[in-house]
Amino acid sequence: MAISQTQESLVPHSDIDLFTDEALANPYELYHELRDIAPLVYLPKYEMYVLTRYEQVRAALDDWQTFSSAKGVGLNPSINSAMAGTIINSDPPGHTQLRNVLKERLAPRALAALRPTIEAKADKHIEGLLALRNFDAVTDLARTFPISVVLEMLGFPEEGHDQLLRWGSATFNAMGPDNARSTQNLPIAGEMFGWLAEKCTADRMAPGGLATTIHEAAARGDIPQEAVVPLMAGYSIPAFDTTISAIGSAVWLFAQHPDQWDLVRANPSLIPNAFNEVLRLESPAQVFARVTTKSYVTDGLALEPQSRVLLMFASANRDERKYTDPDVFDVRRDASDHVAFGYGIHGCPGQGLAKLEGNAVLAALARNVSRFEILGEPDRELNNVTRGLSSLPVTVS
Repeated sequence: MAISQTQESLVPHSDIDLFTDEALANPYELYHELRDIAPLVYLPKYEMYVLTRYEQVRAALDDWQTFSSAKGVGLNPSINSAMAGTIINSDPPGHTQLRNVLKERLAPRALAALRPTIEAKADKHIEGLLALRNFDAVTDLARTFPISVVLEMLGFPEEGHDQLLRWGSATFNAMGPDNARSTQNLPIAGEMFGWLAEKCTADRMAPGGLATTIHEAAARGDIPQEAVVPLMAGYSIPAFDTTISAIGSAVWLFAQHPDQWDLVRANPSLIPNAFNEVLRLESPAQVFARVTTKSYVTDGLALEPQSRVLLMFASANRDERKYTDPDVFDVRRDASDHVAFGYGIHGCPGQGLAKLEGNAVLAALARNVSRFEILGEPDRELNNVTRGLSSLPVTVS
């Protein structure tokens, strides 16, 4: 790839395009090239900067005062405008106010109380799949199990359930740069916000659900009424897509690395570590943007205020400066410091639930499956922001 510099900036430029079909299908060599260029690189095609390495990405995530989310974490003005007021597109004190609404419901103590129920659900779901022996690890497992858990927790009305995956995928696609993929998906993402406003009113929510908790917070005046729909969107969209991606990737990786599956089966205490390693190696959310509020310098490379910067989570998680043999899948690696769920105040608020679901699925599989064999070719879903499979036919023994 051509690399150039301008007299106006010492930040190296690159013509690497991260959003072609080919790049989205196989991004890791491009990430490696960008990391080798510098920790901060300018992409003229999209008029934005990228932070490529672990040290800089993690530090930026922990510095919301410099790297603000308030002007949108997407890469085009249309989606950033549409998602204004969501928990992901806000900074303190507004962000803190929104996050506090479900803080206790998603706290470790609350999730610990849910663990037996979720583990029992996973056992029952896996039992049904094992009776088939051949199944699709995405459509029959990675999608159906998290949806059954999260929909029950959210308490949304049944009408519209069948569209949630479509809407979630479209929202992440719409967060990309101004390309055909984002343009086509922006109206679809808008459908979800319309559904939340029209169909997910307080009187239609299941008692005790997270959505009811959000409505009750607005009724008490803890949050403004106009924050209800953005907050419901902020907790529902990532709750599906990222967990689905992680579970599908886990089966895909273990099918390719049976020695690692043997380690997990022999020592189930490795399961939480193994799930973290899956998240590190195949980060469900590959990138999110920030806008600088003041000057920033790293390794002698400077950014001016109001610069849009892409934080490359997936590149950071494969940074050889941080991880030994970063492209190797190793369930014994301590990958707990990955940034797949972000970090700092914008760390994914639902990550505890995602890990609980992923660990429950892997534990149920480890008790019952000795081998996964992929049947044919997996299908990858190309998305501007997330990475995952759309189909993974397997047979188990």
